[in-house]
Amino acid sequence: MLGNFQQSQLRVEIEASADAIRDSLLHPEQLQKWLVGQRLAPGMPEQLHTGFQFTSWTGPVPIHHQVDVAKPNCLRLLLSGGIDGFHEWYWGEGWVQSHLEGVSILPLNLGQTLSLLSLRQFLATQER
Repeated sequence: MLGNFQQSQLRVEIEASADAIRDSLLHPEQLQKWLVGQRLAPGMPEQLHTGFQFTSWTGPVPIHHQVDVAKPNCLRLLLSGGIDGFHEWYWGEGWVQSHLEGVSILPLNLGQTLSLLSLRQFLATQER
C-alpha cells in the first residue's frame, strides 16, 4: 500500500440522542445522506451487522469495509484498498467519537473532520 501511516481521533458534541446517532451510523440509507465525498455500493442491508462487507468510493478510489463490530453504541470497520486500517465510532447522548488509523495517500484527518461536521449538521436538521 502506498501512502503514509495516519491516525486521528476526534470527538464532537452533537445535539442528538444516542438512538439518532446510532441510526445515522448503522443504517446505510441514513449514512449515505450525510457522508461527505463518498458513495456506497448498491445492495446495502437495512442495518450494518458484524461480518457484512461493502465498498465505498472516495472519488475514483475504492475503499473496502468489513464490519468487525456493530453494537448499539459502537461501530468498527476494517478497511482495505484506498485505506489499509480501521475506523471506530463510539457514541452516546449528545456526543460522537471517531478513531481512524491507516496507511493511505488520502488526507484521512481532513475527511474525518468533514464527515463529523456533516453528521452533526445532518442530525441537527433531523432533530427539528
